[in-house]
Amino acid sequence: MANHHGDFLWYELLTSDADAAAHFYGAVIGWQTRAAEGSDRDYRIFGIDNEDVGGLMALPASAERAGMRPTWLGYVAVDDVDATADAIVRAGGKQHMPPADIPGVGRFAMLADPQGVTFYVMRGARDGTSTAFDQSQFAHCNWNELATSDPAAALAFYKAQFGWEKGDAMPMGEMGEYRFINHRGQTIGAVMRRVPDGPPPAWTFYFSVEDIDVAAKAVTGNGGTIHYGPAEVPGSVFIIVASDPQGAMFGLVGPRKA
Repeated sequence: MANHHGDFLWYELLTSDADAAAHFYGAVIGWQTRAAEGSDRDYRIFGIDNEDVGGLMALPASAERAGMRPTWLGYVAVDDVDATADAIVRAGGKQHMPPADIPGVGRFAMLADPQGVTFYVMRGARDGTSTAFDQSQFAHCNWNELATSDPAAALAFYKAQFGWEKGDAMPMGEMGEYRFINHRGQTIGAVMRRVPDGPPPAWTFYFSVEDIDVAAKAVTGNGGTIHYGPAEVPGSVFIIVASDPQGAMFGLVGPRKA
């Protein structure tokens, strides 16, 4: 596996309507969707220009009964899935799915940090580097943003488990600070305090688009909802935070061309 311990290497949408979600993200981001080869379940792959970016599957009935709603989850590469899962539980996290193998794909586990934010860890079975997170290409994940109840504790947790480093910060007034996350010399995202009375702690993943206004129109025109933006951020680009028609939250980032 060419990805390093602590890299984001995959993104997965759990949804209540896979067909509708495939259509929505195709219209908004330009992804093509295909069935995963050799899968014994209806697992689909989001891709662009022959590069895979993420996965799509129906929200398991057991997860829905437990209160889980449509959501995007990230996979973090680790050197040893079992050891990492054990360490996360010892550090106050939770194990939702124990380590298991996906034949030909890799070994993975679904976990949660001490603030309750769910994510996967994975050790790939194949050589090669995932480009699902690639800040140089459109239609790939560009930014990983954690909104949490305790930013300082979350940063300490992820540093201990994945080696992520605390970067610079931007002040956000009463909301505290927007603290960047660095990994192997690259700024991969940020941590912030969740909005009071807002959604529960969660990761939001921002996918890059070629024109933020065109993408925003595609969101609302295809049944999604924009909750914030378009708003300018450093780098002369704009972001929106939105939810798809099934309620999964996601972000978009790109230039304004008009």
